[in-house]
Amino acid sequence: MIVLSESESTGCAVSIVIVNWNTRDILRDCLQSIENQTRLPHEVIVVDNASGDGSAEMVSEIFPNVKLIANPRNRGFAAANNQGLEIAKGDKLLLLNPDTIILDHAIDVMSGWLDAHPDVGCVGCQVFEDPETIQLTCFADPGPLSVAVIEFGLKRLLPWPEYGGWDRTTQRDVDVVSGMFMMVPRPVFEKVGLLDDAFFIYSEEADWCRRIRDAGWRCVFAPEARILHLEGGSKSTAQIKSRMYVQKQKSKTIYARKHYGRVGELITRSIFVTSALLRGTAFGLLGLVRATPDRSARLRLSGAAIRYHLFGQEPAT
Repeated sequence: MIVLSESESTGCAVSIVIVNWNTRDILRDCLQSIENQTRLPHEVIVVDNASGDGSAEMVSEIFPNVKLIANPRNRGFAAANNQGLEIAKGDKLLLLNPDTIILDHAIDVMSGWLDAHPDVGCVGCQVFEDPETIQLTCFADPGPLSVAVIEFGLKRLLPWPEYGGWDRTTQRDVDVVSGMFMMVPRPVFEKVGLLDDAFFIYSEEADWCRRIRDAGWRCVFAPEARILHLEGGSKSTAQIKSRMYVQKQKSKTIYARKHYGRVGELITRSIFVTSALLRGTAFGLLGLVRATPDRSARLRLSGAAIRYHLFGQEPAT
């Protein structure tokens, strides 16, 4: 266990880093909620990844006190967060999704919670999909075994990879704090460093938490405060773009290679290919019996995964 030593305050309690891509109206509501719900001295840094919807202009016009970095191209989630982290001055660093709304002074509450738990290196709070539904955030280390359990539909038999049965109303040490709200004390950040920008999007928070845990700190889910996640609802298979579907798998293979070596990467790729073949075959046969609304979409996703892992072909959309 590592306990944080006292350090001189920067005068800014929390630096809030938000990476945005084409979510102008949602981002506006997020920034307004921070302004209304946060009393501690804080700064907000928005890194806009070349949005085409006027997001950067909105921030400049309505929130002049927000520090804005407007990228000429989409640099990805990890790299853009790093841009914000590099200029952040806060005693604590918060990565926050733009599609969230701060409720009940959540940033103030979680900052105080971290002060009371000096052995914690990263903390997340409760996330609601709607006023009544808690989103099942946080998950276990996404190594090859976890990937296999999820891909082969074994979660009911082995629910631990996603902490099945836990309703997120109690505190718990977790492997990975969900990236939509991750608060990290500055001394932890200075020890562990930036996010790994080898991850364009997805799995970067798993890698960061892995490095925090390897350095001796705990990663904790604490239901002391709550936020609203506006995009928390699930989407149908037909709405999932092939590019994002493959990107998730690509990031997990990068994670496997980094933390489990080349053998771990090969196992992970094999799991994805086998899963895609099984799913594709099952839905192909099902289509001979009866049509299903998302059959073609599922076949498309399976095909995209196979082409990527076997031939390195990434879908354009």
